[in-house]
Amino acid sequence: MLLTGARRVGKTTLLLQLIDSLLNQGTPSQNILYVSLDHPLLKLAGLEATLAVWRELEPPLSGTEHLFLDEIQFAHDWQVWVKHQVDFQKHRRIAMTGSAIPLAREKQESGVGRWLTISVPTVSFYEFQLIKGLAHVAVPKNLSLRAFFDLSPQRLAAFETAGQSWASPFVEYLLRGGFPENALAASVEVAQKLLREDIIDKILKRDMTALFGVRRVIELERLFLYLCMHDGGLLHYPSLCSNLEMKRPTVINFMDLLEAAHLVHRLRPFGYGKEVLRGSEKVYLADPAIAPSVMLKGRRMLEDGAALGAGVEAAFFKHAKSALSRLGATFSFWRGSQDREVDFIAEMGGRVIPFEVKYRAGHTGAGDLKGLADFCSTRDVKRGYVITRSIDDCGVLDLPLSSGAVAKVAKVPAPLACLLLGMMEVDPPDTSMV
Repeated sequence: MLLTGARRVGKTTLLLQLIDSLLNQGTPSQNILYVSLDHPLLKLAGLEATLAVWRELEPPLSGTEHLFLDEIQFAHDWQVWVKHQVDFQKHRRIAMTGSAIPLAREKQESGVGRWLTISVPTVSFYEFQLIKGLAHVAVPKNLSLRAFFDLSPQRLAAFETAGQSWASPFVEYLLRGGFPENALAASVEVAQKLLREDIIDKILKRDMTALFGVRRVIELERLFLYLCMHDGGLLHYPSLCSNLEMKRPTVINFMDLLEAAHLVHRLRPFGYGKEVLRGSEKVYLADPAIAPSVMLKGRRMLEDGAALGAGVEAAFFKHAKSALSRLGATFSFWRGSQDREVDFIAEMGGRVIPFEVKYRAGHTGAGDLKGLADFCSTRDVKRGYVITRSIDDCGVLDLPLSSGAVAKVAKVPAPLACLLLGMMEVDPPDTSMV
């Protein structure tokens, strides 16, 4: 098993919890090994020498051996070593973590069929409230995004009242982000300082050099700063290369590396053939607090409507991707004529589900959803979602289409939408909830 994810999302904690569970079940401590492979001596020694020292100090007992290898990417040729272990050392079970797994290259061993790779995202808004110990985190178990299409006026009114208590913690979540330690940091400023140091100093300047051989670190940092200023925006390579004075192959390589380090998500255009190959990409940062932290905005982000809207869009996309990927969903975005677009689209189980984020003052009406209307008309889609700002901007909206038909659009306030998707991450997956 390989746990991948950004730094400080809790991968090591998960390993330690697994070890604690094994000990509680009676597994002998002599058959459990935990090592953090980013230690300088372990980097020099290698995996085989490390195991040899372990067995010299702790003679094995009968039964299964459990190896917990933290930051496996620092071990030389770790894919080959793990493949050999899986194929020939049947008495061993291996759990690994990796913050920045190198990209697949020629002669690298594949883990397909040999180990399970699990992506660990930053914590959801639901988990954030649990960490903070907020009592009002509870949401009725029978509520889901899809249930909004059938809610009575009475239940909608009840959610509007209860939802007032979610608004302030949601803003705090946008500022602190989904990193467990940041939820309990002394202040937003401290949380953002820690996050910035992790990204700039440890990931961009250390990991990228050590793992991927990046030497032009300043150019990589400039690109990442550009992405922080355009979170959720279209990535038009000619303009980006011109603005940053970088060559296209360099930019594409850097984008691949940033995605491998779990810092960004890239979306391709919705569709097939030429409309995908010729279209621009859309880029979201992996967590809403990354941009304000890197740009040293602090709470001033709340005064910038565009930055706040981008943060909410990034937060909701993160929640949707984390929850719906468990159901086999793939994601894209749509851009039609007159620059009308739909923020992102999930495809799963033969269904196409469009999502539009309208995080702004005032209620959202049909006139604000021209891109969504165009998409539903051209793709014959009957239902979609709009993520709103105001707690009372919820319910079902009839969206007239050019074909004469009407699409049903559920308006869900952003804090509640993220709560519901966060709850889906901890519950058994169910396609009927979306």
